[in-house]
Amino acid sequence: MGDIRSKVRTLPSPTAFDADLLGWNPPTEPGGDVFALSCHTQTYDWGSTDAIAAFQRRASDDVRVAEVWMGTHPLGTARIRDADGAERPLTEVAGDLGFMLKVLAADRPLSIQVHPDEDRAQAGFAAEEAAGVPLDAAHRVFKDPRPKPEMVYALSTFDTLVGLRRTSEVVRVLRTLEHPLTKELSETLLENPGFGGIVKLIEALVTDPPPAEVVVEIVAECQRALDNGLDIKRAYATAVEIAESSPGDVGVIIALLMNRLTLQPGEAAYLATGIIHAHLRGLCLEVMVSSDNVLRAGLTTKHIDAQGLVQCLQEGTSRAARVEPQVVNYSTDVFNPGGAFALSVTQSSPADPAGVVLPASGARILVCTDGAVAVVNARDDILRLERGDAVYADDGDGTLRVLGTGEVAQAFVPAGGRTGQLFDLL
Repeated sequence: MGDIRSKVRTLPSPTAFDADLLGWNPPTEPGGDVFALSCHTQTYDWGSTDAIAAFQRRASDDVRVAEVWMGTHPLGTARIRDADGAERPLTEVAGDLGFMLKVLAADRPLSIQVHPDEDRAQAGFAAEEAAGVPLDAAHRVFKDPRPKPEMVYALSTFDTLVGLRRTSEVVRVLRTLEHPLTKELSETLLENPGFGGIVKLIEALVTDPPPAEVVVEIVAECQRALDNGLDIKRAYATAVEIAESSPGDVGVIIALLMNRLTLQPGEAAYLATGIIHAHLRGLCLEVMVSSDNVLRAGLTTKHIDAQGLVQCLQEGTSRAARVEPQVVNYSTDVFNPGGAFALSVTQSSPADPAGVVLPASGARILVCTDGAVAVVNARDDILRLERGDAVYADDGDGTLRVLGTGEVAQAFVPAGGRTGQLFDLL
């Protein structure tokens, strides 16, 4: 298990990796069984027909691929492939990993959602197991007993809704619109201001959603404001945008209560448990605790657990933060929000002829996000990766190096020490 060659196969590169040019001569024969990491994909209606296909260097088949799962979660366990093509689960060599790495591609908004903390995840999972709710049941909420904090790392311009606006801002957004429901919501909030009051608005909207025609009328008011050159921190533009794919959905109104955030490529944001959010558009990496627990509030045809969602939100104002990376060796950014996972992103080029040393040890999942590189372990075993290729490494592989011209992202469990700075978004 300690030989990186036993987890991945050498991936031939049409863009040749010139080892001689770098003054380094890797072995030409791996000298043992070689495996590749084959990852599970999820197809959802908000996914992209071309973004992940392009990321994986394959032609689009017009299927809306939304996510690539790299990890050992039972709903999408990655597999390792022998040199003879036989496959077996990653769990056979890695066990049950506590973290997961995803590639996510959104062509239209995801559901408005929140993820539970550890106590609520364990209690909810136990209750549904005791009730005999099948894991694949449409109304199943807790797929595992784990919390689901997560961090987003943008590979393209990435738009998301995250957290709730301040009371004063919500009131401004609602009162500017000439509609009876938005006036009623703003008056209700003024009677009970603050985080708890906004949660109560969400509870009322999700429990007893307004008719679709009312939502359409409010969207028309948002468009009228935009036509008059008026918006409040992109609230109205976002509502109009979301309504294109979810006309009449109560989530359009809930979106007016939320902050819009745009990440540029190379930027990261951390979402603690309990933070309401909805990714809108773009390509990103997500690193998270290995969980698929989601409570939804809107913009979805899936089951909505209004009571469970509100209970998660009522636990407090969870942290939503932009993560400032730590720079290592001038070539690596480490995004460590503190906790169960971290992400390093390393760029390499012929300017580093000996290769760039990757941080971290232990269980690691790597994915090439650009270019063509060679990854070398402490035993000088080598594998070649191009964009979209993934690999698992562990303690037996020791320190890893990257050579070539490209970029590699690595998900791992931090060993403690200094974390990156978190800048509050709320």
